[in-house]
Amino acid sequence: MHKLGFLVSRRWIGFALVVVLLAWVAWRLGEWQFHRLEDRQERNAIIERNEKAGADPITEVMAPGQDVTGSTEWRIVEATGTYAVEDTVIVRYRTREGSAGVDVVVPLELADGSSVLVDRGWYATDNRGATTADVPAPPPGEVTVTGWVRADAEGDSTEVTDQSTRAVNSEEIGDALGREVVGGWIDLRSESPEPETPLLPVEMPELNNGPHFFYGLQWWFFGALAIFGFFYLMYDEWRGGRGPWGKTRDGAPADSGTA
Repeated sequence: MHKLGFLVSRRWIGFALVVVLLAWVAWRLGEWQFHRLEDRQERNAIIERNEKAGADPITEVMAPGQDVTGSTEWRIVEATGTYAVEDTVIVRYRTREGSAGVDVVVPLELADGSSVLVDRGWYATDNRGATTADVPAPPPGEVTVTGWVRADAEGDSTEVTDQSTRAVNSEEIGDALGREVVGGWIDLRSESPEPETPLLPVEMPELNNGPHFFYGLQWWFFGALAIFGFFYLMYDEWRGGRGPWGKTRDGAPADSGTA
């Protein structure tokens, strides 16, 4: 029999298929990480570019019934209006460094009668959570705010109950409050005049590449390791070694080394 005839055995064919599958999965996971890296770099560039450009009037970027797109998210807008404190919405389960807390979202009534949802920041709570009566009030009267445009969240977490939710969706909150709101919402950057008791600022994403590059390399390394391992075991079998199942090349159990 040819020295490589063992490769057509059922066990070796199955072994080869497993290795091919593992290598393909590792390759795709590596590609996924590199795609995430590209998305993160693109988002970072948008944020940095918008920081340099400054704020645009909110009417140029956001409007009722208009979704926030990739080209408008993270733009900085400026709006002037009056906070509707009675319609404050609590965003639950917003922990920071292991501490329980909530984000506080308040509609800002604009001159045209519509409102924009403003995430004013984070407020620490005890284990029972918080209600709209617990959080510090925003500045009274006319207020000018600037903030980053954000896209609506999706899914069951956006459901609004008793003026609280787990994720911000302008349509869901607008319906719950009976308000006409612009599509999307804004993360507060500044407000004038300043409140008597400020909230902790919204956490902005870190403008770095994150771990995606090294995670991608790791997945590709695992795939290459699987292929290398297959050829090493094939070589070991070819020269009469144990092979991947502890048997010699002719299929007999390998010598255990005992008499």
